[in-house]
Amino acid sequence: MAAALLAGFYGWSQSCCAPETMRDYEMLASNREFRMSHTNPEPFVFKSQAGGDMVQFKTSDGKMANGFMIKAKSASAKYLFVYQEFWGLNDYIKKQSETFYNDMGGDVNVLAVDLYDGKIGATREEASKLMQSVDDARLVNIIKGAVDYAGKDAQIASVGWCFGGGWSLRSALLEGANAVGCIMYYGMPVKDVEQLKKLNCDVLGFFAGKEKWITTDVVGQFSKDMQSAGKSINYTIFDAEHAFANPSNPKYDKVASEEAYRAALVYLKSKFKA
Repeated sequence: MAAALLAGFYGWSQSCCAPETMRDYEMLASNREFRMSHTNPEPFVFKSQAGGDMVQFKTSDGKMANGFMIKAKSASAKYLFVYQEFWGLNDYIKKQSETFYNDMGGDVNVLAVDLYDGKIGATREEASKLMQSVDDARLVNIIKGAVDYAGKDAQIASVGWCFGGGWSLRSALLEGANAVGCIMYYGMPVKDVEQLKKLNCDVLGFFAGKEKWITTDVVGQFSKDMQSAGKSINYTIFDAEHAFANPSNPKYDKVASEEAYRAALVYLKSKFKA
């Protein structure tokens, strides 16, 4: 599936997210070639068979945020946070969230976090405007709220695509000691080694060799930065295009997508002992 911190914390934001990440995504979203590489998704309505439903939780800025939540069959502190591509938390993301839930045997809570505060891009033009307009401080507050919602004893892994792939990594940083795993699908890395040193988990990455934006050079530098930070990353660069795991993409690569998903599932099961 297809698929982006204030005094003290604000300084974290400026070094980690604003100049390197959010600006990167703003430029990507304004790039016509990038925008045109995303085909408008076909209309799709998803009805959860596992009891998934929308929930609200408080954020650290005193507001509320949304998420699509599927609770584990038995009370559990295990959580998978799912992060959208640039379309928003649409029904395709909900469907993928339930796929992860079912394939982990219903032992893990799955929370698809809404980074657009209820907005969804039905067209690439709408999605592009949404991705350009997000406020990094708000996204941080949403994720911190999701961590609080999961609870102080939560074991959290994250997964996301493109915009959400980058925020999957940032989520792992924000989760602190609660982080047990992080999966990035063609997401923009954090480039600050000092921030990467704060990771409490390893990273599993899936990238596209034909990618024009998050290039093999970017991925190679990320690997070096992780090594410099004393952190572990295991990644695969597929001979595929950006958003290769999105079935609505005309350049969807079924073989690469299935291989990546199998690896992601093995990784998550090992982290959660599911």
